[in-house]
Amino acid sequence: MKRSKRIRLVLIGGLSAGALTSCGPEANPPGTSGLQAVYTNNHYLPGVGYYHAPFRAWYSLPYNHFDPHRQRYYQGGQWVESPHQSITNISAPTPEAVRQAQAQAQAQAQRSHVTRGGFGSTARHYSLYS
Repeated sequence: MKRSKRIRLVLIGGLSAGALTSCGPEANPPGTSGLQAVYTNNHYLPGVGYYHAPFRAWYSLPYNHFDPHRQRYYQGGQWVESPHQSITNISAPTPEAVRQAQAQAQAQAQRSHVTRGGFGSTARHYSLYS
């Protein structure tokens, strides 16, 4: 009997996480929905990074990423000896984390708007055989 209750709780938790977040990485850009936006653990935003739900902020590497050379796990911006275990798999970022994510996203957007001529533009104007 207890086992079936646990299964129901897991299923309900999974459904609520899916209902609160959307499928695409662009679904909840930081700050667009105010501070009510919630993110699942390891939610990735281009130009911002991975969201660590237990730490309520974005980081450059996924939550509990293991580096075989260091023999350590990455969590909350630090390398530690054992993986972090938390029941928190969905949370809202702190206001400071939202501000930092917005600044990183804006900087990334500015870097990606650089226009350069490439092979396409030079090939249209010059020929090696003329």
